[in-house]
Amino acid sequence: MRFLVFQHIAIEHPGIFREFMREDGIEWHAVELDEGEPIPSFDGFDALLVMGGPMDVWEETEHPWLAAEKAAIRAAVVEHELPYLGLCLGHQLLADALGGTVAPMSRPEVGLLDVELTAEAQHDSLFRGLPCRAKSLQWHSAEVSEPPPGSTVLAASPLCAVQAFRTGAHAYGIQYHTEITGETVPEWSKVPAYQRALEGTLGPGALESLRDDVDAVLGDLAASARTLHDNFVAIVRARLVNR
Repeated sequence: MRFLVFQHIAIEHPGIFREFMREDGIEWHAVELDEGEPIPSFDGFDALLVMGGPMDVWEETEHPWLAAEKAAIRAAVVEHELPYLGLCLGHQLLADALGGTVAPMSRPEVGLLDVELTAEAQHDSLFRGLPCRAKSLQWHSAEVSEPPPGSTVLAASPLCAVQAFRTGAHAYGIQYHTEITGETVPEWSKVPAYQRALEGTLGPGALESLRDDVDAVLGDLAASARTLHDNFVAIVRARLVNR
């Protein structure tokens, strides 16, 4: 298998999924869109992963490449029917590209917070075997306020009604960060926009407590990430068999 990965800042890469892809013999190719790298043809790729970033989906003036990325996401999901997994910004870009709505939140969601799967997620291929309620890392001030037409909402939190959704047969957006490792929080806290959001939401000096909170449940987060990865690979494999 070969996965194409869209990145919007170098430190927001596939995280722990890199380890899983290496173990499974999956090749992956990252395109750093914020650095002007061109989007390649989808030929030869079996899935598209789209990561997070500090920009917002509506900031096309500041980041002109966002328009091309949204067009590419539409083509990948609608025309090529590639399995898609978008995290945080990648979740929001999927919604925006396919006719949903992304808007600023009244209150940012930052920290290790509860996410609850919906009843529909209990029967969904991507969320099979995952706990109905679990702690997840959140770090966002925009949300999918309206998913694309015909989508199914798969997870929610008290502050964000669309924490995950599926559109079409196998295109998924997840707002929370399932890819994290032990290095994620310290690395992301060095990004000025993320540092402002962290301290503005949780208060000055919040980094240490957030890092400790994440470290305490890192094993559980990794186990859930492995299940999610295995489920996504199964979705990709089924698509290849039935193509």
